[in-house]
Amino acid sequence: MRYWLMKSEPDAYSIDDLAKDKTTAWTGVRNYQARNFMRDQMRPGDRAFFYHSNCEEPGIVGIVEVCKPAYPDATQFDRKSKYYDPGSKPDDPRWLNVDIRFLKKTRLVSLAELRSHKALKNMRVLARGNRLSITPVDPAEWEFIMGVL
Repeated sequence: MRYWLMKSEPDAYSIDDLAKDKTTAWTGVRNYQARNFMRDQMRPGDRAFFYHSNCEEPGIVGIVEVCKPAYPDATQFDRKSKYYDPGSKPDDPRWLNVDIRFLKKTRLVSLAELRSHKALKNMRVLARGNRLSITPVDPAEWEFIMGVL
């Protein structure tokens, strides 16, 4: 099992939305490195922290599970979608998504709190300039965060 951190802006799709929906396709990823994580490394059963970003108080707000491996993201072919990609072809899709399942909401573990723990100093989400919507989480980091939840 691998561990991940998956960012979403709560006004676009929040942990409460996922709690209501139970599962969702993690669509709209338009970064090659994040896409490659889904394609090459994410597997059903992997766990992820659900992270609210670009909001008043960003941070971890829940735990999810990957429940379907990577497959073509339909939004890339939808001309009405903000994620439409005219260069992507159905027989050679450029963008993928995985499905995730809600496991539980957690207390907010804010970005400031994450930064305050020396054990998390190398966590990718804390790196300067990191804008990836999906990042790997080291098993030791996962265990540490689970211990403070």
